[in-house]
Amino acid sequence: MSGPPDATVHDVVIVGSGVAGLSAAVYAARADLEPLVLEGPEPGGQLTLTTDIENYLGFPEGIGGMELIGNGKEQAERFGAEFTHGTVENATLAERPFELELSDGTTLRTRTLIVASGASARWVGADGEDELMGYGLSTCATCDGAFHRGDDVLVIGGGDSAMEEALFLAKFADSVTIVHRREELRASAIMADRARDHDAIEFRWNTELEALHGSREAGVTGATLVSHPDGHPSDKADADDDLARETVDVGGVFYAIGHTPNTEFLAGTDVERDERGYLRPRSDAAGRATTETQVAGVFVAGDGADPRYRQAITAAGTGSMAALDAEAYLETLAHTDAATVEGSP
Repeated sequence: MSGPPDATVHDVVIVGSGVAGLSAAVYAARADLEPLVLEGPEPGGQLTLTTDIENYLGFPEGIGGMELIGNGKEQAERFGAEFTHGTVENATLAERPFELELSDGTTLRTRTLIVASGASARWVGADGEDELMGYGLSTCATCDGAFHRGDDVLVIGGGDSAMEEALFLAKFADSVTIVHRREELRASAIMADRARDHDAIEFRWNTELEALHGSREAGVTGATLVSHPDGHPSDKADADDDLARETVDVGGVFYAIGHTPNTEFLAGTDVERDERGYLRPRSDAAGRATTETQVAGVFVAGDGADPRYRQAITAAGTGSMAALDAEAYLETLAHTDAATVEGSP
């Protein structure tokens, strides 16, 4: 560790302040565990990139992503949760209390850890994406597809996620064009066939998204596509006359090129991660699913363990589950410590 640990030992530290972390904070705070929530480089998580949310229970008129996150933070603080900015660089979980080394050199100590650091959607790097993310540019068709009724939309990607996004969007949009940088899809045969057989879905092969057009007021209004007969056109941008550019009118663009779970700080620990970095919580002795990892006292919530659903409401659910599991673990720990003291000579 690069910095001396603070003398304080927290009962619960929650890494991440998205909807999973906030839900965990509300539950832990109401249990009088005084959780400390670490807000990382993207406070509020992926939800802050969504302007309007219409599928979160309890908001019949919808709610903005920033507003939902703000309300959750206020609710958690009301019950006693503490928030601080910090990014975990390394975690030492072999001894208790656990120690977390932050990027500023601070070291935190905690009896339990809830990992709610989420997963970050991969971006293309197209011009205009920073300005238009959440304003017609999205990484989640399930979240935002219904806003594009009657639009022509693009889906960027060639895997199963891209096919799933396109098929979902076809329920609302007039047309869906899948833009892929090669002629071969990475998607499974069954998903590729479903997309190819759909009347509303077209493909643009050997093509990449170069730029987005529009504004936050008007949303996405168009996109510039670049193509090359041999594929991977961006690699040939400066050296080939066969490169072609075209600007198309579209009302929405969806990125479907994967997510990266924000779990790298757990590398080297006994917490199990799959080949993509997603955490794998274990089952209990009765075979029931839990949020606890392979390290007793370390729990996971939200998209960092969910490559499938990635919805705000599922993340919130696992946040509450992780807090309940952490509370039960702390109670067991307290009973164990008390029994040890009573049995001491």
